[in-house]
Amino acid sequence: MEKNISRRRFLKNSAATSVSLIIGLNSKGILATNKTNTVINPFVRMDQEGFVTVIAKHFENGQGISTGLATLLAEEMDADWEKVKVEFAPANAEQYKHTFWGYQATGNSESIANSFMQYRAAGAMAKDLMIRAASKKWGVKTDEIDVQNGIMRVGTKKGSFGEFVTDAVNLTPSKNPKLKTPDQFKLIGNQDLSRKDNEAKTDGSAIYGMDVKVPGMVYASVVRSPRFGGTLKSFDVSKAKRVPGFIEAKVFPDKRGVIVYAKNTWSAFQTKKALLTKWDFSNAESRSTSDMVSDCQKLAENPEFEPRPFKTDDDKQPVKDLNHLEAEFFFPFLAHSPMEPLNCIIEPTKNGVRFYDGCQNPSGVQWASSYILGLQPQQIEVKTIYAGGSFGRRNSPAVKDLYQAEAAIAFALLGKKTPVKLVWDREDDIRGGYYRPMAFHKTKIGLDAKGKILRWDHRIATKSISKGTDFEKFLVHNGVDHFSVEGCVDTLYQLPNMSVGLSDFKSSIPVLWWRGVGHTHTAYAMESLLDMVAQRTGKDPIELRLDLLNSNDLKQQRMAHVLKISRRRSGWKKGNKRGFAAHYSYKTFVAVVADVSATGKQVHIDKLHITVDCGVPVNPDVIRAQMEGGAGYGLGALLRNEITFAKGQVEQSNFDTYLPLRISDMPEIDVEIVMSNETPSGVGEPSVPPTGPAVANAIFAVTGKRILELPMTQSGFQFV
Repeated sequence: MEKNISRRRFLKNSAATSVSLIIGLNSKGILATNKTNTVINPFVRMDQEGFVTVIAKHFENGQGISTGLATLLAEEMDADWEKVKVEFAPANAEQYKHTFWGYQATGNSESIANSFMQYRAAGAMAKDLMIRAASKKWGVKTDEIDVQNGIMRVGTKKGSFGEFVTDAVNLTPSKNPKLKTPDQFKLIGNQDLSRKDNEAKTDGSAIYGMDVKVPGMVYASVVRSPRFGGTLKSFDVSKAKRVPGFIEAKVFPDKRGVIVYAKNTWSAFQTKKALLTKWDFSNAESRSTSDMVSDCQKLAENPEFEPRPFKTDDDKQPVKDLNHLEAEFFFPFLAHSPMEPLNCIIEPTKNGVRFYDGCQNPSGVQWASSYILGLQPQQIEVKTIYAGGSFGRRNSPAVKDLYQAEAAIAFALLGKKTPVKLVWDREDDIRGGYYRPMAFHKTKIGLDAKGKILRWDHRIATKSISKGTDFEKFLVHNGVDHFSVEGCVDTLYQLPNMSVGLSDFKSSIPVLWWRGVGHTHTAYAMESLLDMVAQRTGKDPIELRLDLLNSNDLKQQRMAHVLKISRRRSGWKKGNKRGFAAHYSYKTFVAVVADVSATGKQVHIDKLHITVDCGVPVNPDVIRAQMEGGAGYGLGALLRNEITFAKGQVEQSNFDTYLPLRISDMPEIDVEIVMSNETPSGVGEPSVPPTGPAVANAIFAVTGKRILELPMTQSGFQFV
């Protein structure tokens, strides 16, 4: 693997250090060891030079996890932040499992919440060992020793952590090291703490998957069916052989496509273009988008499942004197489109294979590739490196569909001896599937003469993400995939006589988690409907929402608090031509006020005021960045993005037809973080869901046009 200068320097320093202290947790409590091969789930390593290396069990794809985990551990250690490094954990579910899920993976905006106490405890134990080692050597009491920035002091004596590593490894760790109280935090909540990956990502020394090379490797890419569900009938490689650098072409065992092998990326992509293929479309998706929409409309008429039924049969009966408000919403398929398309390397090792990958799900990679290659999971190493974005695309509930499984197949078909680098191009990324599912909502709200909500009938038709996958038995209950209805069926608003119906849209088009998952369409519908109720009844949109929250419920209290702070900070006043939306997702509360200006159909999004309560704000700068980034990501989809089909074939192919957010589209964003001592919650996804409806509600306030179909360009608007 190619390594940059800083990594070579790190290896040199490590080789020169004879003793290190590795600290972690296992099922029996906290342990420490100086044996690097002891299975103890290590989270921190210290060397004699005083450097602290935090072992991150969650991967970094720009969301700030490496900084967050380092902060938790360094806080309890009172370590010198400038001497704290971060290293990604190897694939080992027993040691590094996600404690909520039981396997090793990153996702659902849960990394900090999952690791909050785990990494703090490891840091506190490390500090305790250092203090006791110094106490013994100096002949003083442990409570007399003060620790700041990795330096221990008592009287005229002082020493760094590195000076006591050799002594610390011979001590028995404390089972219950003392943790700091929030008033003692110096790093957690520090507004000025720098990100650990800033320097490497700024000077270009950070290594991503696309940067990695191993000796003797070949490049592989895949020719796929132009229609999802199609299988290969035949292919002609004669023209492809003329491409300089062409090596070989192999058919997938299940005939899903052809793998081409070449000496470099350019050759692989050119070989794909030159390959002539014939496909069997008898079981493939052949509908156009308009046909799919019609089918979803029919499905919504008679829901298959009722994840939230009306309380009584009488509630289902029409009430003639109700003032009904009805609306239908349509949300298109969406691609993830991370900056770095999918790629990974697989190479043979003495005992198995090794992956180099921006890996979101190491356990999934081990499960899938062990089956493909006839190996045990522990024979499969995963060297996790930086990923250039993910938004959910680097994971899958169907592990056989992971792109690393494709790489394993490519490696196996070539004889299991030659390292293979699998590379997707941008067209693969846009046309290769695993989209945010298309969704259709059919809603009907009953109001009394005074505008009070009496009934809420909400029906959704969308494709299940979980059904038919390895995770179906865990994620689907009573026929309902919660990802299809989350944010609606479990809304915090107290809506009388609310019913939620669900129908599964069937298609061979593969779908996947997308940043915000089901919340991205349910929040838009819910918050647009509440705005419609406010407009119909003449109520202030924020007051309406506050009236629907119960002050005796903690979650609803926190949501109400966020609404009130948002109203005050944004200067919201009843009658303003502005947009408002709020949503609860990933245990985080977010409210957004949107300001837009319009001239005819030309609209500019001027400013977003975002208020967030995510529990203890471990890294405020990271939280702001995630609120801003999530809002921008949401806007990119909201304004122009859609994946459409013509007779089963994707019509978009690259950023000229699947349009990314432009710099001119990005509004000014003001983020207010609510101070809290509650358990930390997600920040990577929660700003995506409410941004869309806040902007849509603002556009209605300014233009009088209600947007029920996305992207917004479908309503004739141009964004300038």
